[in-house]
Amino acid sequence: MLTRLPDNSPLILRPIRPEDKGLLVHGLARMSPASRHARFLAPKQRFTLSELRYLTEVDGVDHVAYVALRADAPRELVAVGRMVRHKDEPAAAEIAIAVCDSWQRRGVGALLGDVLATAARDREIRWLTATMNAGNVAAHRLFNHVSTQLHERHDGAVDELRADLAFAA
Repeated sequence: MLTRLPDNSPLILRPIRPEDKGLLVHGLARMSPASRHARFLAPKQRFTLSELRYLTEVDGVDHVAYVALRADAPRELVAVGRMVRHKDEPAAAEIAIAVCDSWQRRGVGALLGDVLATAARDREIRWLTATMNAGNVAAHRLFNHVSTQLHERHDGAVDELRADLAFAA
């Protein structure tokens, strides 16, 4: 689907595919060490083959992922957003979004957050959860965008957030 950011930049947004492994490899390489650490909560240099399979070979029900691509260069990854249903709590899913540095602060994360929240509701998921660095202002802002009813648990440098989708922003 072709969509536009608030600055009118066109993006292609589509479900991730198994053949997108190379996109993820190149996208990770284009992220700064700080952005990688913010997303993975640890230094991340590369993906293993097993990780690439997990990240791209999703079932579309309990594990849903979307890629955002440049409309003028559709083999260039802008961002990835995913949600994975909790096995022990089927009405909840963990979400994660990674945006390449040059596209940050342009509304890509909010766009993917909206798409994931809609996908969650369509799958009868009522809560989205995330684990993030306590200082990750952008991730906290994204959760405030997805829902006005948030529950936070602080554990040192890490925050656990839970957004109730019945209270969409």
